[in-house]
Amino acid sequence: MAGPPPDGPVRMEVQSLFPRYLLQGQLPPSLLQGLHQLATALLEHPELAPDASAKLAGQLAQQRELPPDHPAVQQLCQTVILPGCERWIRHVIDQQPPQGRGPWTPGRYGLQMIDLWLNVQRAGDYNPTHTHGGSFSGVLFLQVPPQISAERFDGQLCFHGPEEWHIQSFRTGMAHYVLPVPGDFYVFPAWQPHSVAPFRGEGERWSLAFNVVAVPQQPRPVTLPTAAPAANVSLSSSRPRPGGFL
Repeated sequence: MAGPPPDGPVRMEVQSLFPRYLLQGQLPPSLLQGLHQLATALLEHPELAPDASAKLAGQLAQQRELPPDHPAVQQLCQTVILPGCERWIRHVIDQQPPQGRGPWTPGRYGLQMIDLWLNVQRAGDYNPTHTHGGSFSGVLFLQVPPQISAERFDGQLCFHGPEEWHIQSFRTGMAHYVLPVPGDFYVFPAWQPHSVAPFRGEGERWSLAFNVVAVPQQPRPVTLPTAAPAANVSLSSSRPRPGGFL
């Protein structure tokens, strides 16, 4: 009599617990070129762009606000940044049951750019660990010196977890490094702590950073019937019943 078939290998997989989401994309070459030309012009004529360093955490050579009416800036906002924030929202919120989505359903909120600025980093400059205001933040890279590479931390963007990185206790997921590549952009929630390490050598590292706010929209008012109740009919039985949340 044949016995049961032999056991196969034990099935197992590593799952991600409490993930944080980071949206990554790449600019079209024409838009990257237009933004690089704008940055070059502003650095040649800094009087055209207000200095943003007083309100920012970065210890960088220059931080300049970008003109919101420039065609490249408008294209960036309309085709990259705001759609990127929308994509992030849909990825995260659509994983929740409908009762747990709050106001973040299509048509019930709006996205608005509130800040966009140029960061110019030179050797020794850095951006300390910080967060942003608003709902979403992000960065896109315009120019990167060749010595910034994946072989070292120099000049890389680091996203920090809720606890300190500690290899001895396997808290390796508490720091995620991003190698800056011209044209690459990232969108993340504004509360996500991040920093930029200094680099050594010649050249300048150019990036754009931004803040976006997501605002729930006011629901449209509901017009209720105004007809008077019939005689000898209780108001409690004839008045319209309130509906659910809009």
